[in-house]
Amino acid sequence: MSNGDRHGIIAQAVRESGRTTVQELAALTGASEMTIRRDLDALAAQGVLERVRGGARTLLLRGEEPPFALRAHEAVDAKRRIAVEVSSLIADGETVLLDSGTTCLEIAHLLRRRPVTVMPLSLQAVQVLGEGPAPARLLVPGGQPRAAEGALTGPLTLASLAALRFDTAVMGCCGLSAAEGLTAYDLDDAAVKKAGLASARRILVAADGSKLGRTAYAYVGPSTLLHTLVTDSSAPADEIAALEDTGTLVRTV
Repeated sequence: MSNGDRHGIIAQAVRESGRTTVQELAALTGASEMTIRRDLDALAAQGVLERVRGGARTLLLRGEEPPFALRAHEAVDAKRRIAVEVSSLIADGETVLLDSGTTCLEIAHLLRRRPVTVMPLSLQAVQVLGEGPAPARLLVPGGQPRAAEGALTGPLTLASLAALRFDTAVMGCCGLSAAEGLTAYDLDDAAVKKAGLASARRILVAADGSKLGRTAYAYVGPSTLLHTLVTDSSAPADEIAALEDTGTLVRTV
């Protein structure tokens, strides 16, 4: 098991249980207790969890958005498969709005190699798309980055979106359901996502299965606006069927 895979398992275990011990994590991963202690120290330094005597506990409150550092360790393989599928749905020459979030960051790595024009909505994706010579053309919006997340929000971001029209908007989400639509944890982020939906001819949503059937408190828009959802095989079958009934095309990877 790689360090990244083990860190993902540890982060998920701590998040789900609230608190866990070194011994429990060693049994879960098959790693030595010494290795687990080093892993916990590394994850604590990233803000993923809090080290306590004999183990670790979550920093996440109920109803709170998981921090970027924690989400970066979750469903990594699924997010990469989703990114490959999303990239395959974008044609050369398209203008693309790319949302913030860990799945969209994986997509940025692939779009960087494509002859497309991309405006990313996070500092992390700006950095990826701006690294060295690449076929992709980068457009950088204005805005104020949210701490740690790097997502761009505020009136300058909204003005950038109002001034442009995109062939495709690739959106992430905190929650998506046929009944409640697309939702986010942050009101400013929700406003940017809403403006993104209005600026594009086609809306693709990239979301791993854990986001489906979940609802956050900041409303973005109805599921009927979505052209295509790309998700993974962990997505609930009943939610996929309900989204398809509203007219959304669903691709499962």
